[in-house]
Amino acid sequence: MGNPKFEIKKRKDNEFMFNLKAGNGEVILTSEGYASKQGCKNGIDSVKTNAPDDDDDYERKVASNGKYYFTLKAQNGEVIGKSEMYTTTSARDKGIESVQKNAPSADTVDLI
Repeated sequence: MGNPKFEIKKRKDNEFMFNLKAGNGEVILTSEGYASKQGCKNGIDSVKTNAPDDDDDYERKVASNGKYYFTLKAQNGEVIGKSEMYTTTSARDKGIESVQKNAPSADTVDLI
């Protein structure tokens, strides 16, 4: 197993985005699009700051297809990341625990 990491990429619309990957390489959080690379890096910093706190920062949701997911919000209420879809609430909660554990110490890798 490797180390957790944030990977900065460019989307098809030329916006910047990041994925947080666990040590096993699985994507556990995906960002929104950012107009600049610096904005994307600021988003990563926000995830690192907000990830450990579960009080109000994680919003547990159910998609229209019945799958479960969560979002991570910054202090200002803006969504800074969204999880993958999960088939059970316990799997979703394990995803949250993974973000809480992996994000604060994850390295950042620029793939652009």
